[in-house]
Amino acid sequence: MFRTLVNAWKIADIRKKLLYTALIILIFRIGAALPVPFVNISEGLITDANANNFMTYLSMMTGDAFNYGTLFAMSITPYINASIILQLLTVAIPALERLAKEGEEGQKKISEITRYLAVGLALLQSTAYYFYIRSQNYLALDANGAKYTGFAAVFQAIVIILCYTAGASLIMWLGEQINDKGIGNGISIILFAGIVSRMPTTLYNLYRYIDRGGAYFALIPIAFVSMILMIAYIVWMDNAERRIPVQYAKRVVGRKMYGGQNTHIPIKVNMCGVLPIIFASSILSLPPTIQMFVTLDPENSKADAFWQGFFNVFSTDHWAYALIYFVLIIFFAYFYATIQYNPIEMANNIRRNSGAIPGIRPGKPTSDYIFKILNRITLLGALLISVIALFPILFSQITALFDKQVNLSLGGTSIIIMVGVALETVKQLESQMMMRHYKGFLD
Repeated sequence: MFRTLVNAWKIADIRKKLLYTALIILIFRIGAALPVPFVNISEGLITDANANNFMTYLSMMTGDAFNYGTLFAMSITPYINASIILQLLTVAIPALERLAKEGEEGQKKISEITRYLAVGLALLQSTAYYFYIRSQNYLALDANGAKYTGFAAVFQAIVIILCYTAGASLIMWLGEQINDKGIGNGISIILFAGIVSRMPTTLYNLYRYIDRGGAYFALIPIAFVSMILMIAYIVWMDNAERRIPVQYAKRVVGRKMYGGQNTHIPIKVNMCGVLPIIFASSILSLPPTIQMFVTLDPENSKADAFWQGFFNVFSTDHWAYALIYFVLIIFFAYFYATIQYNPIEMANNIRRNSGAIPGIRPGKPTSDYIFKILNRITLLGALLISVIALFPILFSQITALFDKQVNLSLGGTSIIIMVGVALETVKQLESQMMMRHYKGFLD
C-alpha cells in the first residue's frame, strides 16, 4: 500500500489528484469542528449512560461531529441512507430497474434522484437532531438566561436545521469533487477520514488502561495485537472469491470468429461488504435510543420492570445482544445478496452469449447451480464478518468476567470500512498508474 502511494506520488497528474483529495479531507475536518449558531455542546452528547445506542454509531460515522453538534453533524449518513433506500427500491419499482439497465445515462438519472433524496433525508434528520438537542438544553439562551420564545425560537430552529442540512449537502458535493478531480471513491474516502480521525482518541483510551496496572499490562497488548490481526483478516477476506468457470462456444460472424474461450464469474466471499453489520447495529441500537426518552421505575410497576428488562437485553454487556446481533447479520447478508444477485438473469446472460458452465445444462439447472453457490458463499461471508463484528463485544465481556473490562470502541464496523476503503483506493491508484505506464506497440 505505501509503495503504491510512493509510486503514485512520482506521477505529476496523480500527485495533483492526491493533493486535491487531501484538500477536500482538510475542508471536511475543518467543517467537522465549526460550531453552528445557537448550539452549545461543549462536553459532547454521548456519555457512559447512553454509549451503546444509535448516537454512538452516528458519532463514529461522522468523525465525532454528531457528538459535538458541529456543521457536519449529519455528515455523509443521509447520502448513504438514500443510496441504500434507492438500491432497495430499484428491485421493487420497475421504472427504476429500467433506469439502472440503461447504462451511463440511467446511472446519471439515478445519481440525481439519490442526491435529491439525500437532501430530503438530511432535512428530516436535522429536524430530529434539533428537537433532541433542544430537549437536552444544548441551545443558546437569551440575554435573561431563558429559552427563546415566539419568532426568535422559530428563527433559531430554522437557522440550526438549515445549517445541518447545508452541511450534509456540502459534504455530498465534496465527495463528488473527489470523484471528478481527485482519486475517486469520494463518499467512501470522506467516511474513511471521519473514522480515522477517531483513532488517536481510541488508542489513547486503550493506553490509559495500562495506568491501572495488574492484568491490564497483558490485556492491552492483546487488544492491540488483536486489532492488527483483524486488519490482516479483513484484507484476506476482502480478496477471497469463488470463481464459477464458464466456457463459450465458437461462433463465426462474417469473417470473424467470436468465443471459444474459457473464463469465470468471480463472486466475492464478502459480497455484501459492511452493510449487514450496519443494518444489524442500526436495529439493535434503536431500543437503547428509545430508552433515552422514556422514564421507568421498575420498583413501582410491573410494566416498568418488564420494559427495563427488555431494554437491558439490548445492552452490549448482555449475552442475548451478541446472539441477536449474529442472527441479524446472517439475515441481512442473505437479504442483500438476494437483491444484488439474480441467478436466473445470470443464467440467461450466459446462455445468450453461447456460454455454459462445464457439467451443467443451460437454463434452469444453471440458475439452480448458481443459486446453490450463492447461498453457500453468502453464509460463509456472513460468518466471516460476524467474527469481526462480535469480537469487540466478546472481548469486553470476557475481560469483564475477571473484573478487568476493556471496551474496544473502535468496533468491527469501523475496521471493515477503513480497510475496505483503503484497499479500494489502492486498487484505483494502481489502475491509474497502469494506464499511464501502458507500453505502446513500438516500445
